[in-house]
Amino acid sequence: MAGDRELVLAANKAFYRSFEKKDLEAMEAVWSKGMGCLCIHPGRDALKGWTDIRDAWERIFQNTSYIEIDIDILTVETSGDLAYVVLIENVLQISGGRRLEARSMATNGFERMAGQWYVTHHHGSPVID
Repeated sequence: MAGDRELVLAANKAFYRSFEKKDLEAMEAVWSKGMGCLCIHPGRDALKGWTDIRDAWERIFQNTSYIEIDIDILTVETSGDLAYVVLIENVLQISGGRRLEARSMATNGFERMAGQWYVTHHHGSPVID
């Protein structure tokens, strides 16, 4: 049976898989729907609550032709029903015919509810080389 660390990493992987596939339904499945959810995309304002977060993902997916994200996990921490993953996102994005490459430092927070881990927090900050 998988331990908490492995289950959190599986939820984190599902988050990035839905991101790369631009799959709003899959993204919705990995996020908590609580009003306390928070999402901060690099260079953007904080979005609070699933409705605003969902709308932002929908806009990103609609305006992106292609996206590829390689991640380098720095740490995974779990404590009871809460967990977080800190990682580097290496992003290749094609949007509006332009190819964009970027690196972000990200923290993904998770909460276990009814035995399943859900994203409750995503914060990405640009890495300046």
